[in-house]
Amino acid sequence: MEKKNNYLALLPIMVFLVLYLGMGVLFEYILKIEMGFYQIPIVVIFLISIIVACLQNRKVKFDDKLFIMGQGVGDKNIITMLLIFFAAGAFVGIVGRSGAESVAYFLLSVIPPRFSVVVIFIVSCFISTAMGTSCGTITLIVPIAIAIANASGYPIALCVASVIGGAMFGDNLSFISDTTIAACNGQGCKMKDKFRTNFWIALPAAVVTIIIITLLTVTKNPGVLDIKEYDLVQIIPYVLVLVGGIIGINVFLVLLIGIVSGCLIMLVTGAVAPTDVLANMGSGVTGMFETSIVAVLVAAMCALIRENGGFEALLYGIRKLFKGKKSGQLGVGLLVGAMNIATANNTVAIVMANPIAKQMSEDYGITPKKTASLLDTFSCIFQGIIPYGAQMLLAVSAAKTLGFTVSAFDIIPFLFYPFLLLLSSIIFIFIIPDKKNNK
Repeated sequence: MEKKNNYLALLPIMVFLVLYLGMGVLFEYILKIEMGFYQIPIVVIFLISIIVACLQNRKVKFDDKLFIMGQGVGDKNIITMLLIFFAAGAFVGIVGRSGAESVAYFLLSVIPPRFSVVVIFIVSCFISTAMGTSCGTITLIVPIAIAIANASGYPIALCVASVIGGAMFGDNLSFISDTTIAACNGQGCKMKDKFRTNFWIALPAAVVTIIIITLLTVTKNPGVLDIKEYDLVQIIPYVLVLVGGIIGINVFLVLLIGIVSGCLIMLVTGAVAPTDVLANMGSGVTGMFETSIVAVLVAAMCALIRENGGFEALLYGIRKLFKGKKSGQLGVGLLVGAMNIATANNTVAIVMANPIAKQMSEDYGITPKKTASLLDTFSCIFQGIIPYGAQMLLAVSAAKTLGFTVSAFDIIPFLFYPFLLLLSSIIFIFIIPDKKNNK
């Protein structure tokens, strides 16, 4: 039975956006609380939104509403997403992040110093793709970028922006990134298929970024860089996960290989004591708890909104605004982009946009892998450039900790990769012809 359009059913989403965005602006820019957007308990805001959803549609009993929410949470894709989140957390917890610095210092030791900013961008691309975390990459690599800027005379904003751009490259493509996990499971597509679709959008943007950075820095003769000790053996688990994902091995098996190899290497190299192995894995899993709880709460809230006719109303408006398949693809991108601007969290934006985007993909004839690719790409574009996103705030904070002052608005003009990724995405949608898929 087709549900009637009911714009009031979208009220829980509006409540969430108003509370989260409003309090974020208050904390960050009025009260001047450091990382203010991330001091807001997002789980509590979602609980308030679910209460609003439960108070709507008095014709449906509360027990029936619990059943509807249970069906939304019990969806196979939600369960799969949660398990992958936990497995990815265990992997990152056991391998740690020492391999990231090893890659950076190794490349800096073999490539001429005048290419050091390009190296930082490439290293950030690799590390974020292997680790599946843009924030972790920024935390690790920004101090190295600051040291390069200090020794070479390159602008600090350029060096920091290169790290952020590379971090968003991997956040978009990584097999164990929470954005990839959320997008693929939400749309019901294989990660390798989404990766292959995504790769040809991201690669041109990355190549042009490398060219631009090279042109800006290659003519300058920097000073001698301080290269610290490194151990390349510790990056083997990252490489195994990356290669396994690309060739199409099941994501659970890939993560299991990464976890086992990580345990062995960390124990053999003495990086981790045997008594700390399980504790480190547990810490990694714990780091995924909030993201997992948000996924559950969003699934429950969206189930009620759909039952009350909210999605039908939203889709009716989207169909009137976006005509045709190519326009529909842009609509998917702008949908998740708007969610990202409001939440300042690309994973939450994807989880919220998933059910609407899935219906849009059916309406406009967009393949699941392309929809997942658009969701992940546009969320990373907006997340990479908003001045109140975690990535930007972490980069600014890391520079400040090291005694250097740089603002988000100093960095944004040098964020070549996110802006080029937007251009590449638009070309991908409107100019590159779709391949005909044989069923």
